[in-house]
Amino acid sequence: MRSDTGKAGAGWGLTAAAWFGVLFLNVPILFIILYCFTTDDRSYGFPPPGLTTEWFGKAFARQDLWAALGLSLRVAFISMTIALVLGTLAAAAMYRFRFFGKETVTLLILLPIALPGIVTGMSLRAAFDIAGMPFSFWTLVLGHATFCVVVVYNNVIARLRRSSPALVEASMDLGANSFQTFRYVILPNLATALLAGGMLAFALSFDEIIVTTFTAGNQNTLPIFILKELSRPHDRPVTNVAAVMVMVITFGPILLAYYLTRDTQDVAGSGK
Repeated sequence: MRSDTGKAGAGWGLTAAAWFGVLFLNVPILFIILYCFTTDDRSYGFPPPGLTTEWFGKAFARQDLWAALGLSLRVAFISMTIALVLGTLAAAAMYRFRFFGKETVTLLILLPIALPGIVTGMSLRAAFDIAGMPFSFWTLVLGHATFCVVVVYNNVIARLRRSSPALVEASMDLGANSFQTFRYVILPNLATALLAGGMLAFALSFDEIIVTTFTAGNQNTLPIFILKELSRPHDRPVTNVAAVMVMVITFGPILLAYYLTRDTQDVAGSGK
């Protein structure tokens, strides 16, 4: 079957498989939203025996939930900032310079996000123990920054590879110094890549749970709060409300990053 544009259309089998994949990925999310409104406080029977909005009021009245949310936002923001600086510098160095062992260094930069999260978390915990660092807000930030750097690096290095070196050479030939070249030539070309990488880094940090488990100590981020609440028999819909909060907060940055990179060949990054 061909469409009006002359391209072959997808067969019914491929279409059905595509829709199955979409439903398989998204129906569980719809159930989480549905069970925010159930009147049943213990089980997840379907259909729900009734609908109510009382769980939102109970969730919003939980001070421990707001404390966990605030901690997650602070950690995500600072981790994103560190990742923007270090990821951009690393990408610029790897793009501009050639040296022995460059491929090995590239592998080491990408390793934190390529390894399973539990391996990264155990490695960080061991490193903090050896360094004598007590688990605190900053161990959380350092743990999250390790994989957030990779996301920014991927976006920036992809954009640099698509940029013409002639632009920098022309700027220098016209009398611009290094700072002016960076300010008026390089930075505008990297702006959307930096924003997309920063948004993805923020989203990954905000909902990270594996590395957080190994580096948080007694602190509760929002994902840790949700994990602990799942083991309690009462007020389970409160946990679903907290999960919806995570989805709402992370959806915006991910959607923005997608729209900034959808018409380019930039690497959007990947989650753990």
